[in-house]
Amino acid sequence: MTEPDKTDALSQTDTSLVRVLEDLIDVLITRGVIQFTDLPEAAQAKLLERRETRASLNNRLQLLPADDDNDLL
Repeated sequence: MTEPDKTDALSQTDTSLVRVLEDLIDVLITRGVIQFTDLPEAAQAKLLERRETRASLNNRLQLLPADDDNDLL
């Protein structure tokens, strides 16, 4: 594998690894191992920004109602 190929391979895994780290941080906070405020302010800001972005995308991509009324049937 050439150097550019290795760099591309690492870049492709970065996004999924970031998601894993976010989930890990959420688990640690939920279990009381750490508090959100234990993180540096810059990290808090980045995590909050990603949570807000993910929430807005989730709301925008929700094509069907979330309720279980089965109005479509």
